[in-house]
Amino acid sequence: MKVAIIKYNAGNIRSVDHALLRLGVNGVVTDDPATISSADKVIFPGVGEAGTTMKYLKEHSLDRLLKSLTQPVLGICLGQQLMCSWSEEGDTTCIGIFDEVVRRFPSGGLKVPHMGWNSLDRVTGELFPAELKGAYVYFVHSYYVPVCEDTAAETNYMLPFSAAMQKDNFYATQFHPEKSGDPGERILSQFLEL
Repeated sequence: MKVAIIKYNAGNIRSVDHALLRLGVNGVVTDDPATISSADKVIFPGVGEAGTTMKYLKEHSLDRLLKSLTQPVLGICLGQQLMCSWSEEGDTTCIGIFDEVVRRFPSGGLKVPHMGWNSLDRVTGELFPAELKGAYVYFVHSYYVPVCEDTAAETNYMLPFSAAMQKDNFYATQFHPEKSGDPGERILSQFLEL
């Protein structure tokens, strides 16, 4: 199985690669459109800033490529946010796979960024079997996608938000499955088996 990990100017790519290796899969870290298009699965990881990342994706025509892919695609953290239509972070127009707006957590409440372990309050879809309801996963983010029709898992930090999303062949998690222990490994395995 050929798994492409999209390379761009952001962190977290190596931890995703290491998580795949633990599952017996050699990922290919690349920004080459032909390699990405021919992969069996594509992972779009991310730790970074929305505007800078979208600039890199557009300069390499990866924004249009990502939207056109027909194989299973998994966005992680910033990857989920950039799969939406627009982000408050830097007033950024995103890829538009999910027709949703990314919001910043309100100030004056709990600490932002949201860092730490939260449970999945509601789960649905192919990556989230019922036994993952209540599982704890690891988050690091200041922006979130509200609960919507594409929400596949929900959690609550100040307010309910989309911990994960799914639409057609596109899957996304706001949390980091590669840093979420056994539940995260289960989710990555489910993705690889699609």
